[in-house]
Amino acid sequence: MSRIARRPLLGGLAALVAPAPPLRAQGGGAGAGASSGSAAAPGAAPAPAAGSELRLGALFPFSGSLALLGDESFRGLELAVEERNAAGGLLGRAIRLAKGDAAGPEQAMAELRRLQSAERVAAGFGTFASHLGFAASQAAEMQGLPYFELGAIADPITERGFRNLYRLCPRASDFARDSVAVIPELLAGAWSTPAAALRIAVLHEDGLYGQTVSGLQESQLRARGLTQVERIGYSARTVELSPVLERLRAVRADVVLHTGYQNDIVLFYRGMKEAGWRPRMVIGSGAGYSLTDTARSVGPEFEGTLDVDFPQFAVAEAVAPGVAAFVELYKKRYGSDPRSGHSLANYVGARLVLEALQRAGGLERDKVRAALLATDVAEGTTATGWGARFDEKGQNLRARPCLAQWQGGRLVTVGPAEAAVAPLRAVMGGTG
Repeated sequence: MSRIARRPLLGGLAALVAPAPPLRAQGGGAGAGASSGSAAAPGAAPAPAAGSELRLGALFPFSGSLALLGDESFRGLELAVEERNAAGGLLGRAIRLAKGDAAGPEQAMAELRRLQSAERVAAGFGTFASHLGFAASQAAEMQGLPYFELGAIADPITERGFRNLYRLCPRASDFARDSVAVIPELLAGAWSTPAAALRIAVLHEDGLYGQTVSGLQESQLRARGLTQVERIGYSARTVELSPVLERLRAVRADVVLHTGYQNDIVLFYRGMKEAGWRPRMVIGSGAGYSLTDTARSVGPEFEGTLDVDFPQFAVAEAVAPGVAAFVELYKKRYGSDPRSGHSLANYVGARLVLEALQRAGGLERDKVRAALLATDVAEGTTATGWGARFDEKGQNLRARPCLAQWQGGRLVTVGPAEAAVAPLRAVMGGTG
């Protein structure tokens, strides 16, 4: 068995719950405050003063291979800021987003410094990709700039003792544990096969994102007594996955747990088609697995693929009434359906942050930290179902992934039961 770049991590499995627009802070403790509503709540703030402007940095990959998901993530932040401005701005000032292109880790750090020095931003938001978020948050910490990570999931990002870093989204450990749990809890029964008899391979891009998720997947497979037959890492820049396919086929993998970006996912599926082989199931861990562009590029072979990910848009309305409103807002602003749940996750995360900053009464670091750590928003009160409660490391403990599946060209929620809009199908490449 190939052992590549393992990383022991911890994680948890939890169900998604989701409702709607107003963000209600719980508890009456000092600093928790009664959150009066969303950024769009009428009368929530006075009109911004003329000529006054509050600049916030928006650091995402706007160029390169990750640009599509970078832009989709930025759109969620942009919508939250526009909504806040329409309601009176932040601390009585209109917000302006200053964009920085984080096409790679070194560029992410350089752009973060530029945003603070040249653009004079008061805080930074980003980044979608773990290797970029890791670098950008380091630069922000060195400069004493509050930094809000909305979409990068690698656990090590929040394991460095930083005091100015806050992550709104779930961790890789949540994704990894949930993806492994699918096998004994859902697939084994659907296939009438003992879970221990299933042959499982772990496949990942070899960056921080892939290493982090796959490391915990290995740990979870061992803890559950499941049979791992292979682990393969590869460069996200690869243009050839034929050797990978040969190894997976040789070990007769029933399930492939894959952590990758859009380009390598497309390569993987095209390689399976050319080889005339595929496992019984592929389970993705976010990123390119949620993109409609990935599904279009792959074609019918993508049907049935499972994805543990940020909450998507096809989810039970009873538990996520805010999702439909967000989709309409997105379509009105950009003239198309959202391209993945990354925009929704960034929108909800940004709204939670902006509400906390409003309660802070200023953007000084100590005020920001006090307001964020006092935040107490219940799960089930936002359009992703996420709430907000931060630990001392700055990690939001009330953000959770869900299980989705590509069915009929759409990524639909299949778990947990209360959020599902369709039953899980235990086959790939068809509608059975």
